[in-house]
Amino acid sequence: MASITVITICFNNLADLQRTCATIDAQTHLPNGHWVINGSFTSDIEQWLLYTPQPVYRKWMNERDEGISDAFNKGIERAGSEITHLLHAGDCYASNDVLEVVLNNFGKHPSVQWASGNIQMNRGGRSVVVGKPFERSKLYRGMRSVSHPTWFVKKAVYDRIGTFNNKYKIAMDYDLMCRMANEPYLYIDKVMVVFDDAGISNRKYLDSLKENRQVYESYFGFSFLLVVWQLRLKLLHLLLQTPFGKWLFYLKKKIGLENL
Repeated sequence: MASITVITICFNNLADLQRTCATIDAQTHLPNGHWVINGSFTSDIEQWLLYTPQPVYRKWMNERDEGISDAFNKGIERAGSEITHLLHAGDCYASNDVLEVVLNNFGKHPSVQWASGNIQMNRGGRSVVVGKPFERSKLYRGMRSVSHPTWFVKKAVYDRIGTFNNKYKIAMDYDLMCRMANEPYLYIDKVMVVFDDAGISNRKYLDSLKENRQVYESYFGFSFLLVVWQLRLKLLHLLLQTPFGKWLFYLKKKIGLENL
């Protein structure tokens, strides 16, 4: 079975980190390594890591970083396994067999370079499960339910295409997906992660759409389809802020269309 390193970035959120670590430590197949990249300016996380017994596979780095991309890259640089998974502090594995299932799938499909699955998250104030197979032809749609917290990526991919671009503050995962589009891929139809909705892409959703467009056009040029798609997303986002929109989403979920 292939080796795997989990990478967790954190920033002044000890309780979130503890919750994430607990789901890692409960896996039926434990990771070969777990790097905690701590960019906090408070000492809570550092003190917990230093003075609370930790499993042998957990290592950490306590130093300020230049942002999310820089923190990700520090973890990837230190990962010593064939496969990497970026699990943010606050996000949790949805079940105890996630790593086991993922590694079994990589074993069955040795040519695969990256995989994704499903994620549990909140939309319109309701818990939903979303996830779709990656399709290169639909990159103009942004992440399109190919959620970054569910990505498992072979480290060799980063050697070929590079790591996260520090230029982007929100769409760094989408930028990476555009570069990774031709790598052999596998969709695993399983709920991998329970998503912490406090992330920056949720808090600054409209800004994230703007940055996604910048990313796409830097690789593929102007796209009328992207403009229309993003207009749809903006309207839906604004609608979901209203009681009527939340009611409509409830109906959509009721008939099983929440993943569209």
